[in-house]
Amino acid sequence: MTTTSTVGSSDLSSLLAQLGTSSSGSSGASGASGSSGSSTGTNLAGLISAAGIGSGLDVDSIVTALVNARKAGEQNQIDNKTTTANAQLVGINALKLALSNLNGAITKLSQATTYSTYAATLSNTSIGTTSTLTSAQPGSYNVVVSQLATAQKRTSDTYGAKDAIGEGTLTIGVGGKNINVAVSATASLADIAAAINGATGNPGVQATVVNGANGSQLLLSSTKTGVANAFTVSANATSSDGLLAFANQLATPATDGTGVAQDAKLTVDGIPATSASNNVSGVLDGVTLNLTATGTSQLTVAQDTSGVAQDVSDFVDAYNDYQTTVDTLESYDPNSKTSGVLLGDSMLNSVKRQVASLINGAVPGNSIGTLANLGIKRDSTGQMSFDSAKLNATLASNPAGVRDLFSGTNGLATKLANVTNTLIAPSGIIATRATALTASLTRLDTQQTALDSRMSTYESMLRTQYTQLDTLMSTLNTTSSYLTKALAGLEATYTKNN
Repeated sequence: MTTTSTVGSSDLSSLLAQLGTSSSGSSGASGASGSSGSSTGTNLAGLISAAGIGSGLDVDSIVTALVNARKAGEQNQIDNKTTTANAQLVGINALKLALSNLNGAITKLSQATTYSTYAATLSNTSIGTTSTLTSAQPGSYNVVVSQLATAQKRTSDTYGAKDAIGEGTLTIGVGGKNINVAVSATASLADIAAAINGATGNPGVQATVVNGANGSQLLLSSTKTGVANAFTVSANATSSDGLLAFANQLATPATDGTGVAQDAKLTVDGIPATSASNNVSGVLDGVTLNLTATGTSQLTVAQDTSGVAQDVSDFVDAYNDYQTTVDTLESYDPNSKTSGVLLGDSMLNSVKRQVASLINGAVPGNSIGTLANLGIKRDSTGQMSFDSAKLNATLASNPAGVRDLFSGTNGLATKLANVTNTLIAPSGIIATRATALTASLTRLDTQQTALDSRMSTYESMLRTQYTQLDTLMSTLNTTSSYLTKALAGLEATYTKNN
């Protein structure tokens, strides 16, 4: 085979020619000699055919396999570290979200205004409704409403829908503010109403045309109730008689006494008060009476504990979400031998210690002392629950104690709000850990880029080498094929001549 790979085509042709000449000159050889020569030729051709190497190398598969084998170890390290860092970053973000929700819930309980919510109720709801502000004070009051506030209303005489009222200028005033409305000689009630309603600086009147059974009338009303919002109407001296009469109609009260502006009148525990509006505010600090009828009622102002109870419920829910998140992050399954992404993590352990120390702690000097004494407890799994009946009873009997337990200077909500604020702050331990993981992922990306670059170079080198090998094998295959055919021809000639 070594000889085959080094023989040129011209040398090979010369060799074959010599072998052919030698074969034809041996005419006296015996049958035994011919048989021996034939055997020699057949064995030589078979030897070259069996040892010949074909090209057909799968260069792509070979190079890919070698590159993958070389890359596998370092790639696995990068992949494992990247997967771990990403999983920890997701876990940290989940922890931050849970703490943020807990912070939002506990912050409500840390604010003193949460416990300054009062509700006012009327024993006789037919006289109206109530609303309160944080400035309300608890108490019980006897309220007597003798008069509701009303808006002034005046009605003109009856006219035809298209009748002209008269030419001139109407002056309408409310509380010292006046408007002048020019009326043309052809203006109807509808025209006058539109001019009044559209006048710039309208002081607070509304004109409406009412088309009744006997004709059309203009109804002029104050837009606000109360004596101070009553209006005046007049026509200037140069106005027509028709417009002067029209103005006088609107300026004259009804004979039955209706349509007169008046203030609401009431007494609170015998103390008289008035209001231009039926929404009476300022008579009782922080309480608004929305009057709808006259009458007598007992008004009771008391602390509204429903808001506090709801805030406590929201806090319990937020804490349980936080605890569930922590349990997931540090879980371990002995069957599958898998663990949470932050199992044994020092940062998570620090968060747990800081939160637990406050949840389990007591408030010095507070009559209630602990959350457990308020009916807020944790079970063996760490989940929190609260006894709403006990909470409401304590809120009713000791509202100040509940307030100070949560929102006092040393209150549990005050301290827990401060701690969670620190934990989720941009400079807190959670953000610091997230920043470190992000930096680690950046470094892993850099390592991946460098590895890909090295493997690309290695692949190029292998592809060059195996392409050269494929070329060489192709050349050897061609030479082997040529020799095989030549020797076969030589054998045939030899056999024929002997």
